[in-house]
Amino acid sequence: MLRLLSIEYYKLVKSKASRVLIIAYFVLLTSIALIAAIKFDIGPIKFHLAEQGIFNFPYIWHFNTYVAAIFKFFLLLVIVSMMANEYSNKTLKQNLIDGLSKKEFLLSKFYTVILFSLVSTVFVFIISMILGLIYSDYNEPSIIFSDLEFLLAFFVKLLGFFSFGLFLGILIKRSAFAVGAMFVWLMAEGFFKGMLYWKFKPNAETVMQFFPLESMSNLINQPGSRLNAVQTVAKQVGEDLSYDYAVHWYEIVIVLTWTAIFIFLSYRLLKKRDL
Repeated sequence: MLRLLSIEYYKLVKSKASRVLIIAYFVLLTSIALIAAIKFDIGPIKFHLAEQGIFNFPYIWHFNTYVAAIFKFFLLLVIVSMMANEYSNKTLKQNLIDGLSKKEFLLSKFYTVILFSLVSTVFVFIISMILGLIYSDYNEPSIIFSDLEFLLAFFVKLLGFFSFGLFLGILIKRSAFAVGAMFVWLMAEGFFKGMLYWKFKPNAETVMQFFPLESMSNLINQPGSRLNAVQTVAKQVGEDLSYDYAVHWYEIVIVLTWTAIFIFLSYRLLKKRDL
């Protein structure tokens, strides 16, 4: 594993675009902390976002993983360009000539995907822990370390998403077209979801949970309506915001199944192609 990862590390270090995108990604993850600085002082009205409870344990695990997942497209660009460069620079063929099997080549990419997902998860954990210890009203260990399943969901979400990107990169060979294909798939799922709600509303969610991007989205549901302030306002206007925010085991299994499918299809493509 270390040998394959070292090969990918060398390639990424040599790519200026990849270095810029990786740095930009982690800078954006760090920028979650800037939310704490958002303040509005308009006459007698004073609003400090950090005081609204978004950094309270254990809510912070839900909020930060949800926000951090938005930035995953930066690493998607790295992954698809990583594959595009293999074709354009002929390094894929050279690696095979040098003795790397197609299976090892794909594993080197998949290990990189796992590493990106793992490092991102650890990074979000550290940022969340620091922000929580500074701003949270609750600092008991039993509260701090509850709801950590959102970190697992975040890791699995990135793993599935990046595996999808890896498959598209191998399938299409061009980074711009691969990213475009991802957005086309996203729009196709959205259109199909709309049609299901229109024609078969009671069964729409049951069917959509098995689609790749929808299943990844379901891992971490929106955290906004979970805030006490939002719940209070909703009750005052007679709205019911009861929502299932939990991370379910079957949602994780669905995404891991898609991950396995994408890696299997990627291997089949590499095995069949004359490179």
